[in-house]
Amino acid sequence: MNSDRYGSDVLAPGWRTRGTKTSRTIPAELDLVVEVVGDGWCGAVTRVEAGTVELEDGKGRRRAFPLGGGFLLEGEPVILERPRQAPRGRTRTASGSFAAADDRARVALPSRILVEGKHDAELVEKVWGADLRAEGVAVEFLAGLDHLDELLAAEPPGPRRRYGVLVDHLVPGSKESRIAEGILRGPHGAHLRIVGHPYVDVWQCVKPQAVGIRAWPVVPRGQDWKTGICRGLGWPAESAEDIGLAWQRILARVTTFRDLEPALLGRVEELIDFVTVGES
Repeated sequence: MNSDRYGSDVLAPGWRTRGTKTSRTIPAELDLVVEVVGDGWCGAVTRVEAGTVELEDGKGRRRAFPLGGGFLLEGEPVILERPRQAPRGRTRTASGSFAAADDRARVALPSRILVEGKHDAELVEKVWGADLRAEGVAVEFLAGLDHLDELLAAEPPGPRRRYGVLVDHLVPGSKESRIAEGILRGPHGAHLRIVGHPYVDVWQCVKPQAVGIRAWPVVPRGQDWKTGICRGLGWPAESAEDIGLAWQRILARVTTFRDLEPALLGRVEELIDFVTVGES
């Protein structure tokens, strides 16, 4: 009997890895659900950048991990790599709109969108910038709603020059709402649209889950809101530079419209529609 009851040579090449599972390399596509080996974290891919992959679990919590090995897909070991930038038909902008085939910016229209704060303008630019450039719509900083009358007197709106205005904390009974109602009743109201979100500041328009927190801290009345937010999150808040860095930290977590609250999304889309009506 010539059969080898003990099998082949146990010291033959490859004996150390015989019987072990080989990890396959797959692209870290959005919404791919994987588990982190030895950590227990299981979540869907929400973004890939700077050599890391971000996973969101079933409770909306997000964590970042290095790309590479150390993941399981349906129980099998995998190596995650950055997705290849292969053309897949029409692409979408950060706002969710289809990107124009010709991405060259149009000549700016006379109509424009005015926003009350620098942070508001930066957030609008990050999510809707491509759309606005394609439409030729400029976004300008407005020092405050109480300065709007002065701007309207200097450059009155009209059928071909419409103004859309985005305001923080535009809720019934607020100072902002009273000013807005007065301006809209004035001579320029027909060519003006003033809308706003209900939050104290545009920071709150970013979903807490996008920032990696469960909820925005509650700031006691009478305390500077942004300072209170930073302290509530354990971030430095001793200077204007600290506040600026905190905002950049928040803004960096925004990549698409999905990271923003619907209360802001609808209002910005409304303004874009208003100032581009009749344009082609």
